[in-house]
Amino acid sequence: MSVDLGVTTDMAVAAASSAGVCIRPLLRKVTDRLTGTVTTIPLPCGSTREKVCPSCAEKARRVRMQQCREGWHLTEDPPRHTGTVEDPDVDLEDDQGNDEDGDGEEESVEKARRVRSTRHLPGFPDLPVLPVEDRTIGKAFTDEKTGRTYRPSMFVTITLPSYGKVIPGTGVPRNPKSYDYRRAALDALLFPRLVDRFWQNLRRAAGYKVQYFAAVEPQRRLAPHLHAAVRGAIPRATIKAVAKATYAAIWWPPIDQVLYENDYLPGWHADLGGYLDPDTGAALPTWDEALDELDQDDDAEPVHVLRLGAQVDIKGLLGGTPDSDRAVRYLCKYLTKSVADTYATPREDEDPDDDDPTAVAYERHIDRLHREVRWLPCSPTCANWLRYGIQPKDPGPGLIPGQCPSKAHDREHLGLGGRRVLVSRQWSGKTLSQHRADRAAVVREVLQEAGIDAPDADRMAADVLDTDGQPRFVWEDVPVPERDYTTVIAQSLRQAQRWRVQYEQAKALAAERGSPPVDSNSAISEVA
Repeated sequence: MSVDLGVTTDMAVAAASSAGVCIRPLLRKVTDRLTGTVTTIPLPCGSTREKVCPSCAEKARRVRMQQCREGWHLTEDPPRHTGTVEDPDVDLEDDQGNDEDGDGEEESVEKARRVRSTRHLPGFPDLPVLPVEDRTIGKAFTDEKTGRTYRPSMFVTITLPSYGKVIPGTGVPRNPKSYDYRRAALDALLFPRLVDRFWQNLRRAAGYKVQYFAAVEPQRRLAPHLHAAVRGAIPRATIKAVAKATYAAIWWPPIDQVLYENDYLPGWHADLGGYLDPDTGAALPTWDEALDELDQDDDAEPVHVLRLGAQVDIKGLLGGTPDSDRAVRYLCKYLTKSVADTYATPREDEDPDDDDPTAVAYERHIDRLHREVRWLPCSPTCANWLRYGIQPKDPGPGLIPGQCPSKAHDREHLGLGGRRVLVSRQWSGKTLSQHRADRAAVVREVLQEAGIDAPDADRMAADVLDTDGQPRFVWEDVPVPERDYTTVIAQSLRQAQRWRVQYEQAKALAAERGSPPVDSNSAISEVA
């Protein structure tokens, strides 16, 4: 295959982006062991980040929109599936995000062992508690005048409290010296724990298994907040009472005194399987030993307590309305952007010039928060525990404070290293693969009704067996040299264009026959 010499990679990328085709396709060589045929196939990269590949990111966003729509206004409980719901946000997956909402199972195990963490902290009101019914849908209401039955749902936004006054519209603290950066950093790093606790409490107070589709975003002031589509209607007073009573107490060893830093750090001892003091050679307390000491201290306090801010926004919505559709688009608006893109993008009426005092102050605000985020522990396994004289949980060689691999410590994430999308287990009753298959099925059905052969979904699948019981098709990675990238993109573009032409022809034939209109959002690229 060849391309015109005048076509550059940039031109090919621009054409692919315009056509909604992957701009960085992967090559796979497929060998048919039965016939000996060798085929080279371009595959989309599957990135969920717009900066990496706008086409794949947009396709992933549309699947999320479909997932959100399908689960939001259900009138019957969805089927329960087994296994793990897949989450494609690989770039943002981390040890702190959990879109499976396992009701804090890991934390419950820890609490069963560490009794102190079950103590209710003073200063927080008691929660209203109802018997939790085995249902995921909200109650239906009947209009006495019209007799019409409807089942409303909600759009809920919760956020974190203030850490100091900020200049309106800028996110910049009025007084950076008094701004509580340490609390802001710990809240961001541990935000998923507070979110999990909120859903657990809401279910107990609402009396049914509340389901949600939520997106995590940073506010302009850099504090994370949560937008959530919630199935069913819960009294606003109940939600606000739950938000006020919800907290997450973190029972970790103290982090108020740094013992080791810079070049003065504990060293790894392979034979002992732990870290030693650089001067005395004594082993640092293990994670379990540090928690045991904490349990024995009757005066010990949580190392940090997270709580929600007073601002709770609640809107009631009905399925199939323009307001509901707008809410879905709003929820999924920033899913293709990195955290840094959402908090650092200036507003249209702002001057992005580096010489602008507000822009400079905002960058300083980011830098200051990042310094805290970088050096504070994000989890029991974080390398930053060595700064405080504690061996992280399950330690290994090569741990260096300030270099924990969690993305939460990076400047572009500022604590939000986990998943951006949080979906409860019984939201739609489908995995993301099933949602993708649904979209592809729409395309295939339209093509088949028009007499056009749709691409075989199982063509050259790795699980197709030969007569000897071994896989018939053998897939191998093919590195793509820079000089050949234009050719690969062009090949992928022609393939997608051919399918798109067939799809448009099939829709036209369906329209002539009077078939129901086809959802134009069902991308032909799903068939790939």
